[in-house]
Amino acid sequence: MKITTNELLSPEERAAVIEMRHAMHREPELSNSEWKTQKRIIETVERFGLVGAQTFHKTGVYVDIQGLAPGPNRSLALRGDIDALPIQEARDDLSYESEVPGVMHACGHDMHGSIALGVALAFHRMRDNFSGRVRVLFQPAEEAEPLGGRTVVEEKLLDGFDAAIGFHVHTGIPKGSFGARAGAVTKSSDQFELDFIGTMAHGASPHAGVDAIAIAGAFINEVQKVVSREMPTHDGAIVTIGTIHGGEATNIICPLVKMTGTIRTSSPERREMLVRRVREVAEGLATIHRGKANFSSRSGEPPVVNDSKMVERFQRLVIQSAGADKLIQPPAGSGSDDFGFYSSCVPSIYFLFGSREPGNESGVHTPTFGASDEILAPTTELAIRYCWELLHA
Repeated sequence: MKITTNELLSPEERAAVIEMRHAMHREPELSNSEWKTQKRIIETVERFGLVGAQTFHKTGVYVDIQGLAPGPNRSLALRGDIDALPIQEARDDLSYESEVPGVMHACGHDMHGSIALGVALAFHRMRDNFSGRVRVLFQPAEEAEPLGGRTVVEEKLLDGFDAAIGFHVHTGIPKGSFGARAGAVTKSSDQFELDFIGTMAHGASPHAGVDAIAIAGAFINEVQKVVSREMPTHDGAIVTIGTIHGGEATNIICPLVKMTGTIRTSSPERREMLVRRVREVAEGLATIHRGKANFSSRSGEPPVVNDSKMVERFQRLVIQSAGADKLIQPPAGSGSDDFGFYSSCVPSIYFLFGSREPGNESGVHTPTFGASDEILAPTTELAIRYCWELLHA
């Protein structure tokens, strides 16, 4: 059973993909507030006859398309995230510029959700010709807690599935090119809060108190040795102190310093160890300086880990459908994505599609980020072809 070119996106489906992208971009919604987007997606799929949409994580929605042809009867899940960022857009050259002050789709989720829509519509139309099930998840809250990807796992929305597919626009890749690599492609991201507790005293009598700022300074220096001396260099582990607050006056020994930060690693196995060592360094330094440390952490996204066989199949497909010159080997990134929850449950691939061209060079999470509509249909059709191959391999 093979898929042919005229079985990919119909003209009506192509128009719906573009329309969805523009509507989402004009009315972006922050994580956990994607109510209009959810309603728009449900109304669109129902307009094409795809009924039975289910909601999750309050503002998310997913649809199942059951193939009616005989065959292996495999099950695939495909994710398109839908939330925006608290950034004021600075692209007045767009006809679909954000109309919401201080909010924009600066990470391409308007494209991700629209591509997912195209996949759902195409498989619904082709349901008589394929075997198995395709679940398309329009996932909210990729950017901020509580994360939608965690809910996907907690609500067992991947139970019984053979594989999961995710994707992300990449401004470092030329428009029309694609990439994927095996293994860890993002890092885990765990957050920590840390209080160093000392004892207040007059600034002229430091011996009478315990200086929380001195403890914090020691921690800032020493904690980086956990990365440089205890973690393998290829892991690329990162400990970031993002905020620090303490002190009341120039002549008072500070009794309390509060810090927050993130801990990243590409290794699921070393993740727990790295968080534990940051805690131990904080508590040890506090003890040495006669103070106390209160450390707490919250697990965020696991690393996204790509299945090697799925990557090999994807790379072959790109070469066959787009040409060898359109396949790139992207480096692993230091960012995080809650698609890591998916890849921790089922074999997965997280592929990248390029957007870089003159006029669209700005990186994601910036006010001037943008990408052409022209990349939507080719990426959607590649995703359709790839899912089709996985269902019938």
